[in-house]
Amino acid sequence: MAIINKHGKQIDFSCEVFPPKKDLNISGIYDTLNSIKELEPDFISVTYGAGGSNSKKTSEIASYIQNSCNINALAHLTAVGVTPEKLQSLLNEYKENGIKRILALRGDKPRDMTDADFANRHYKYASDIVKEIFEFGGFHIYGACYPEKHPEASSLDEDIRHIKEKVDLGVSGLITQMFFDNEKLYSYLDKLDKAGIHVAIHAGIMPITAANQLGTSVSLSGSSIPTALSNLISEHADDPAGMKEASVEYAIRQIEDLIAHGIDGIHLYSMNKADITKQIVEAVK
Repeated sequence: MAIINKHGKQIDFSCEVFPPKKDLNISGIYDTLNSIKELEPDFISVTYGAGGSNSKKTSEIASYIQNSCNINALAHLTAVGVTPEKLQSLLNEYKENGIKRILALRGDKPRDMTDADFANRHYKYASDIVKEIFEFGGFHIYGACYPEKHPEASSLDEDIRHIKEKVDLGVSGLITQMFFDNEKLYSYLDKLDKAGIHVAIHAGIMPITAANQLGTSVSLSGSSIPTALSNLISEHADDPAGMKEASVEYAIRQIEDLIAHGIDGIHLYSMNKADITKQIVEAVK
């Protein structure tokens, strides 16, 4: 489902889902996907657990998206914990299932991985697996980017240099980490352009429908919280229904502004909530 802005530019729409932690809940993700597919997104991405802990579920769900929902699947693949043999096996599996899009990430250190094993891992960075995926052939490779700098980068300029390395190795699309201030994204896009990075940028948007979402997810993203959003969360701290309504409206306004500015794509971190995804899409399309 492409969105056309007032200048006639086509803007892609996509969203992310994640495998349930317990196999008993696996049917729920398929119900969610059957609902989301009615929106005809350009693609649906599927996350990949730390160190590949959910790799089997990622492959199964991505295959369902690609072959049962007839929607392009974007399978996440993290470098941490992956061996060359495992990487080749995953790529062959994705190819056999008709999956043609991969989001190559470094990934976080798994809880059960020792510091020594993490330090001595085979693939240090996302760029390491980008090179091998590109050489394998047949995949449209996406990478992640951080409008306010990767938390581990010493500077935004250094971070952008790493983005350029990934693009030069074969990344042909970038999905931003969540952000809540569009002006920061516009400044970032200008820096990417000046650095010679000219691939499609998909803006990652996450509606903060509960106060506890400001915990791990937001802190890991390195995103700042604008005063308007902070006030919204404080105002509705004891009103879950009000929080959900207000945060969805905030996300809608954010997306409408991005569309007006001609962003290449909107990528919704839907948190497996089909109702919120539908509400936002109906409001902006």
